[in-house]
Amino acid sequence: MEPTLLVGDRLFVSKFSYGYSRHSFPFSPTNINKRYFFNEPVRGDVIVFKTPADNRTDYIKRLIGLPGDTIQFINGSIYLNNNEILRTLSKTNTKEISCGNQKLEVNIFEETLPNGKKYFTAYKKKGTLKNTDKFLVPNNHYFFMGDNRDCSKDSRYLASVGYVSKVNLVGKDRIIFFATDKRKGNFLKFWNWNNIIQFERIFKIIEWKIIF
Repeated sequence: MEPTLLVGDRLFVSKFSYGYSRHSFPFSPTNINKRYFFNEPVRGDVIVFKTPADNRTDYIKRLIGLPGDTIQFINGSIYLNNNEILRTLSKTNTKEISCGNQKLEVNIFEETLPNGKKYFTAYKKKGTLKNTDKFLVPNNHYFFMGDNRDCSKDSRYLASVGYVSKVNLVGKDRIIFFATDKRKGNFLKFWNWNNIIQFERIFKIIEWKIIF
């Protein structure tokens, strides 16, 4: 999810933002197969969900497609319901970001969804994803993508992630409460905390709204 989230970020997640499902409770009891007191997610939310492949693994991605939407990459741009998602090159337009153990040279863009929500995304300078088939989001399902467009296993990979049922939503990412840079050392090395702890990211708000 770079550049929005980095490896080492610890997050507060509001589990009840979208109502209650079995994944709102410890151990995800299998006798609960519906969502209660459901609140519809907003396009652009950063959401934790259980992957449909095993209903166990937590992923965190950005919500792009709602039920009934179509999504497609054409010439490197995202089209939502046949309209191109607007994006502008950021002032810090080129940087390196992580992809596993590799570094990718990317361009950073600010994207704007039809509802006005803005966020930053990263696209590889060379070899970015150009074209895909058209994805049609089923009823009661959602389409997610990582902000690091070329290093993200997300709903574009139908066999491993694909469309995510509303039952599989866990909660909404709210705030980074702690952050470390593992590349600079293990957190247990307290004598190096000044380099390891990313103080500038602590209590960084992803999105905050009081839920009653």
